[in-house]
Amino acid sequence: MCGITGWVDFGRDLTAGETTADTARTAAEMVATMACRGPDDQGVWTSPHAVLGHRRLAVIDIEGGRQPMTAPAGPEPDGTHRPDGSHATHGAPGAPVAVLTYSGEVYNFPELRAELTAHGHHFRTRSDTEVVLHAYLQWGERLAEHLNGMYAFAVWDTRTEELLLVRDRLGVKPLYWRRLPGGLAFGSEPKAILAHPAADAVLNADGLRSLLGFFKDVGNSPYRDIHELRPGHVLRVRRSGITIRRYWEPPATPHTDDLPTTITTVRDLLEDIVARQLVSDVPLCTLLSGGLDSSIITALAAEHGPVRSFAVDFVGQADQFVPDTHRDAPDTPYVHQLVAHAGTEHADIVVDATRLADPDLRATVVRAFDNPTMNGDMDTSLYLLFRAIRAKSTVALSGESADEVFGGYNWFHDHDAVRADTFPWIARGMREGGSQRFGVDRPGPLDRGLLQTLDVAGYVADQYRQAIAEVPDVPGDDEHERRMRRVCHLHLTRFLPMLLDRKDRASMAVGLEVRVPFCDHRLVEYVYGTPWSMKTHDGHEKSLLRAAGRHLLPDSIADRRKSPYPAIQDPAYEQALCDQIRDLIADVSAPVIPLVDRRSLKEMADRPMDPTVGTGFAGRRSAFEIVLGMDAWLRDQSIRIEL
Repeated sequence: MCGITGWVDFGRDLTAGETTADTARTAAEMVATMACRGPDDQGVWTSPHAVLGHRRLAVIDIEGGRQPMTAPAGPEPDGTHRPDGSHATHGAPGAPVAVLTYSGEVYNFPELRAELTAHGHHFRTRSDTEVVLHAYLQWGERLAEHLNGMYAFAVWDTRTEELLLVRDRLGVKPLYWRRLPGGLAFGSEPKAILAHPAADAVLNADGLRSLLGFFKDVGNSPYRDIHELRPGHVLRVRRSGITIRRYWEPPATPHTDDLPTTITTVRDLLEDIVARQLVSDVPLCTLLSGGLDSSIITALAAEHGPVRSFAVDFVGQADQFVPDTHRDAPDTPYVHQLVAHAGTEHADIVVDATRLADPDLRATVVRAFDNPTMNGDMDTSLYLLFRAIRAKSTVALSGESADEVFGGYNWFHDHDAVRADTFPWIARGMREGGSQRFGVDRPGPLDRGLLQTLDVAGYVADQYRQAIAEVPDVPGDDEHERRMRRVCHLHLTRFLPMLLDRKDRASMAVGLEVRVPFCDHRLVEYVYGTPWSMKTHDGHEKSLLRAAGRHLLPDSIADRRKSPYPAIQDPAYEQALCDQIRDLIADVSAPVIPLVDRRSLKEMADRPMDPTVGTGFAGRRSAFEIVLGMDAWLRDQSIRIEL
């Protein structure tokens, strides 16, 4: 896992005269923003019209995988891709044919290496990076269809002076871009692009709407003019302009397997996926919550040998836990049951309210995320968990995305939520008080006039219409199957990307690579096509996954109801937020003040505390977290507001 950045400028020679020093300085500043993502090495490659930068977290082939990686000119292997047809050449003698800056892991690289070798390619290293580079030489931009993994990368083709940006199918690895006067800049994070002198940090109305919507506004970022390459897409930059192509989407094919075959297929896929994702030249572990998803991943990993596992907990949580609408029991007892069952080498990472409410920690997490922390203590505790893990391991396997793939959230099973004319998680959240977060139909933290101008409700409705327009019809689906397939599609394309981005930012901020087995596109495609009746065949959420993994788990975990990522219930946390909000509204120079309703915030801060309210995305606690996170973000990035 790494950080990538760079830019293309067709309007001038980046290696000529005084421009050379400016180019080197800009490249160094852009690469420096990625230092946390790649603490092991760095590199820059420069040509007259393109600069590629890289920060490396060494995971596979420690010595041989340095980047940017070049493909030297030489005899073309059989069937090699030739840009622009028969007139393509290898370029000047000794010059590289193509240059790659790459972040991620391609899990099928051994098979691809063998296939490319059969085509006449020769390899100098054991790295998957070199396999990706030669895959480009063989198949051009169609290489994306051959890859199984999580990745975001850029290839500069010196033969035709074209840049290719590629992002994995589910969007596990991030990739942003921005038009420049002479071309385009790109980076793993917006902060890399903002280090370029032609870019500036501006928050406009569209950016603020995207922060408040509680879904992924795919293709955009909160920063004006900085876009996100959508998952499953490739972008090509030529002198003539920019083109974007979608190379993957959930397939619209009928499911023909019976239930026993489907369960067996899911089980076989999971076994193969986890085995592939255990390949690493550095220490590896699993993230364990005691829930179904992470327990299956951990148990499968333990079948291949000793494995470390880590879980997050809060001081006093087990003794003082109060059930709420999302969580009926603390995680720790289940974590320890799985540890005993699978025999992992385990550690609980325990944090307290004072640490989670620390403004300096919040600012650190906001800086890592490049946007306000929308999940408050859940974001900060995740960061602390990853930081503690990094002291022992460099790679971690996570159970993320099983709920989106197999239908685990409670709103999947809420008749009104799935039939609402909006995102089902928002429909459910509104009933639980989430409108206070958005300020849609009750007093909230944001300025009344601003909310009227933003029309968040209209924005959400428009984004929902765009999202459902992308859902393909599957022949033979009845009305209920069409509805549930739509819900599954919304989760894969608008909900899951939020969580993957959160996981990537929190982990890469400390140089930890987190792999996500449930995002293997083969599993996603197969399960997406199965009927909803199979996914709930025994009347429980994630029935298909439970059946496929039950043999690996104690019954207590195999039968456990879905429980979200833990939130702290210590009243001291909410009290600290109230105190910080009071200090904030007293500071008229605070950058967030023009966006908020100070009177409403004070009234909210003065109300009695209820530790069970607002631990999801609803309630005043969540509202306070958003306001404090927004203020930290505006301060850190020196963002100019233009609404």
